[in-house]
Order: sequence, then C-alpha cells, then structure tokens
Amino acid sequence: MKIGKYEIKHPIIQGGMGVGISWDQLAGNVSKEGGLGVISSVGTGYYKKASENVNIILRKDKPKDVMNFYSRDAFFEIVENARKICGDEPLGCNILHACNDYGRMVKDACEAGINIIITGAGLPTNMPQFTQDYPDVALVPIVSSARALKLICKKWKKYNKVPDAIIVEGPLSGGHQGFKYEDCFKEESKLENIVPPVIEEAKNWGEDIPIIAAGGIWDKNDIDKFIAMGCSGVQMATRFIGTHECDADTNLKKVLIDSKEDDIKLMKSPVGLPARGVMTNLQKSLEEKTAPKVVCISNCVAPCHRGVEARAVGYCIADRLGAAYQGDLDTGLFFTGSNGYKVDRLISVHELMEKLTKGE
Repeated sequence: MKIGKYEIKHPIIQGGMGVGISWDQLAGNVSKEGGLGVISSVGTGYYKKASENVNIILRKDKPKDVMNFYSRDAFFEIVENARKICGDEPLGCNILHACNDYGRMVKDACEAGINIIITGAGLPTNMPQFTQDYPDVALVPIVSSARALKLICKKWKKYNKVPDAIIVEGPLSGGHQGFKYEDCFKEESKLENIVPPVIEEAKNWGEDIPIIAAGGIWDKNDIDKFIAMGCSGVQMATRFIGTHECDADTNLKKVLIDSKEDDIKLMKSPVGLPARGVMTNLQKSLEEKTAPKVVCISNCVAPCHRGVEARAVGYCIADRLGAAYQGDLDTGLFFTGSNGYKVDRLISVHELMEKLTKGE
C-alpha cells in the first residue's frame, strides 16, 4: 500500500488511540512489523516515560490547559522513542480536528518527523494550511460519507492539494462516531455501504487515491473483503489493544479481555457525538450521581466549550480517558470498537500481524 511517497508493506494501518493507548511502543512495533504504526497526539501530557527535560504543568495531577495536555516536548519524545523501534519505516500520527490547538499540533507532527498525518473528529478542511512547509508529509482525512469527502476536497483546492489517502470509517469503531446515535444502526450507515460511494467520489479528485476501510475490522477475512471491494487497505485499532506492546496500563487491557458483547455500547460524550466503549463503574456512578465532579483542567476539545458539555453529560473526557490509561477501574472511560469483547488474551504485535496477513 502506498500513501503519498511512502510504501507500507502490509495494507494495515493501526488506528491512533488516545489517551496513551497507541504511543511509542505500539506504533513503533506496528511500523517495524510492516504496517503503519500511528501515534495518538491526544493527552501526551500523561506520557509516563517523559524525561526530566519535559516540563509538564499539572493541576490535581492532570495536565493543565492545552499546552500541557497536548505537550509538544512529550510528543517529540514519543516520536523519538518510536523511531528507535521502527527506524526509517513510515510512521503516522492521528490528530483530532476537534482538538484545541489543532494547527499547532499538525506543525509539531511535521517537525517531529512524522510521515503521515491522519485527522478525523470533524472535517479537516484546513489541514493543508499547516503543512505547506512540509510537502513530503502525507495527509489523510477520515470521512463517513462521500459528501464529507467532496466538501474536504473542494476546500483543499485552494491549497492545490488532494488527500494522499482517505479513511472511510463506519459506525462500529471505538470511541467517537461520525454519525448521530440513531444513524449508527441504519443499514445505509454500514461500512460496506458507505465505502463504494466514497470510492466513486474519490475518482473525481485524482487517480488511484487509496481508500482505507475502518470500523469493525477484525481479521484477515475482513481485510480481504474490503480489498475486494476496491479498498487499498484497512485501519484497525481495537485489536491492537490486545497486544503486549500497547502503551496502556494492564488494567485497561483487562477490561477488554473481561468484557462481554453486551457490555459494549454507545454512550453520550462531551464532544457531542455518540462514542462506543465498555460499560464499567463510570457509567454506574454517572447514574447514581457519584461520578467525579467535572472541573475543566485540560481544555482538550473545542466542542466541549471549556467543560460546558462535560457537565451536561456528567464527565470530563480528558480526565476519564487519562484515568483509563493509568488503569483506574473506578473512574476510567474505556473506549473500544464493537468487536472488543473478542479480545481474549494478550499477544505480541508480531503475532498479531502474522494472523492478520496470513490468517488465523
């Protein structure tokens, strides 16, 4: 699979997962094994292995405000440590468009030596604005419809840029969805039904723009299915949580291993879109009104309006994802895709890539 100038041996992108689920160890090892490892830029202020040279200001043990939650210094260390694992293999970064300071973070990724930047959580109509000094960096938007792709491409015309690849994400993915709650269950929203119109729309903007399917991809059969439909590859996130190299705490991985299919549901989020995760003690405490008090410390995403939406739904997404990364079973928010319950044990990234490329 080729994205921009970068050749990726296997047609597999590891989805970026924050806070701290896909940082240096996971992303570095996926790229080393021939996939595209993707570092999440979200919550780098929580990076456990940050050196003494990284100055992160905390308040109540949480990164204070945007500059610390999205720590540039910690991000650079994550990229540097991933490079020690994967060398010169292509390395990606996922930057949510909804993030406060999005433009600065895109520039940080370019300066840190990231090869491919992936953006969803909104329409990244201004993405090329921040990469004009780095023409070799490949830009990949995530869309959930042909209409969204058309809008992005129209806006990118003023930068003389078209996407280097396009990720089409269906409503079975983990975390935030690109659909309203009720639309997540509609037939027309299924990944196999939104991929063909995106493939057709992409043809209007350039020859052979790679289309990558995402959301509910689990095994080689799924990969083969979407490649047969005309995709160049797939993006997978949840299954990589079930690896030894995943950067998250063991408790977070155990939540997935112990989960059952009925435990995984869509929930309300301060971002304003439904999000999929494992129902744990956090949801119980929200019902009982015993959840931690919402105090906006990190100011992570623009749609939350500095904690207004967080107070409306009852939890701060930055704080709860940070707690999950640290293994807090009482207050953590544990995102997963619809197939998360199928994770039954931890394996190495090498073994997982063998399964995905050669079959179970």
